This record gives sequence, structure tokens and C-alpha cells, in this order.
Amino acid sequence: MTQKVVIFTNGECAPPRGLDTYLLGRTVICADGGTRHALELGLMPAVVIGDLDSLPPDARPRLEAAGTQFLTYPRDKDYTDLELALKYAVEQGAKDILLLGLLGGRLDQTLANVLLLARPEWDAARLWFVHGSEQAYLLRGGEALTLHGRSGNIVSIIPLTPTMTGVTTQGLRWPLHNATLYFGHTLTVSNELVGKEGKVIVGEGRGIVVIRGDEK
Repeated sequence: MTQKVVIFTNGECAPPRGLDTYLLGRTVICADGGTRHALELGLMPAVVIGDLDSLPPDARPRLEAAGTQFLTYPRDKDYTDLELALKYAVEQGAKDILLLGLLGGRLDQTLANVLLLARPEWDAARLWFVHGSEQAYLLRGGEALTLHGRSGNIVSIIPLTPTMTGVTTQGLRWPLHNATLYFGHTLTVSNELVGKEGKVIVGEGRGIVVIRGDEK
């Protein structure tokens, strides 16, 4: 397996423009029903993981013939298919994990999927997801994230821990300097890039940084 992975999940898949660029050099892993998204995009997964209750019924024979590996779990299990896929990818040495199909569908699974990314078990890997014109990145304490876009693109920082401390931003309309952010507060929703590049730095804690690009 390469160090760069894409995991397709069973939410609503809204591929970004230039999808081929995002997928370049990535091993394709599908969390159960995410397989249908990969197949619709003409991609053959290297691995399919889960209880397979959402797998298209005619897909398995075709995938097995193409060499796809199946890691099958019982339906009565203690983990979601996405959690199993993340665990597998990290254990195989993945360092950069892109997720597609993470949002949409069931609200409970959407919330669980996003919060799952904050788990410390995945700290060896960069985690990010894309949904249409929006990109989102998990940012951990001690990390810095450079954002690329255009002036006016919306940037939001959503804390996933009780606090995020030492938060400093550059290139945003409303800058922060060594700020403390609190879980559930909306202070850092809907900031804006003022040029083509911005930066977010975090001292401690973790959160999701979202940048909304151009629709067209």
C-alpha cells in the first residue's frame, strides 16, 4: 500500500473538480457501501472493508476477479465501517488519508464520521475530506496548515476539543493571535481569505479547518 490513501465512505459523494489530481498516487480503500462511489467514478478498490450490508449485490464477483481484497466483519460489530477502514489504513502505514463520501445521508453517521477524525489513534496520518467545492482538514496541536484559494473564499475553524489554544491565523480578514477557541462556540465560523493563501497555526487541541472554494 502507498502512503497516500483515499477512503470512500457511504455518504453522499460530491467529487471536486479535478478529481484525478486529488487521487493521483493513492491506494483506493472502500468502507462497505462507499464501493459504489468508487465504481461510479471508474475506480477499482484495492480493499473493501466492513460488514458488506451496503455493498451492491453484483459488485463482489467483479471486484474479486479484479483482485480486490475483502476484509469482512460481522454485522453485529462494535465499530463503523469507516472506523475499521481508518484503522486498517493507519496500520498499513498510510500518512495522508483523503476521505470522500464522508457527509450526507444519515445525520447520525455524518456527525460520527466527522468526530471520529479527532481520535488520537490516527495521529500518524494527515486526515482531510472533500465535498464538492469544500475541503476540510483535521488540524492538531503543534501543526500549521496552509490554505490555497482566492480572495473571499470562506474559511472556518471548528474546535473538536474543549479548547484549542495558541491559535494564530495569517491571510484572513479577521486575524487571530494566540487565541483560545472553545468547543461549541461560533467565533471562527465564516472568516475569509484576503488573498490566494492563508495559514492556521494551533498550539494545543484539535479541530476541523474548512475552506469553501469557488462553485464554478
